[in-house]
Amino acid sequence: MAKRSDWIAKDGNTSLKLISESPSHTQRIGVRIGELARAGDIVLLVGGLGTGKTCLAQGIAWGLGVEEYAVSPSFVLIREYQGRLPLYHIDLYRIEGIEEVEGLGLEDYLHGKGVSVVEWAERGMSLVPREHILINMRYISYNKRSLSLMPRGERYMEMLRAIGGDWDCSSQ
Repeated sequence: MAKRSDWIAKDGNTSLKLISESPSHTQRIGVRIGELARAGDIVLLVGGLGTGKTCLAQGIAWGLGVEEYAVSPSFVLIREYQGRLPLYHIDLYRIEGIEEVEGLGLEDYLHGKGVSVVEWAERGMSLVPREHILINMRYISYNKRSLSLMPRGERYMEMLRAIGGDWDCSSQ
């Protein structure tokens, strides 16, 4: 499983940093997020090309019970999958400006009855609800990634506490 690096408190905000050693570890983190997800949850993924955003989204889909393989929706922008809750997999990579994001009808998904996972979320941050969990992903080495989970709102603090408990430092 991924290593729990540490809890970080900056400016009163709490985050959890996890280190993933492989794509399958990243997917397992996603599976746990999917298992914990509730209707209306919003997961924002930020990071450069190749940092594992789609890999994490695949795990979230599996944690929601989606049987098909979640692929990057880059060319269609939004893919919907059915599991115990609908998964709205949104990819803003090809969006060039906030005006394009506004025209997508993103609000219908973000305020819907499913779980929204938004890749390249930084391109539409002004449109996302204030409460969400933001996951900043960084490339460390060929298979190794850093994931910083930053909750905004009590619902997502609860999720963070559950995830943090799964990767207890004493068991590493």
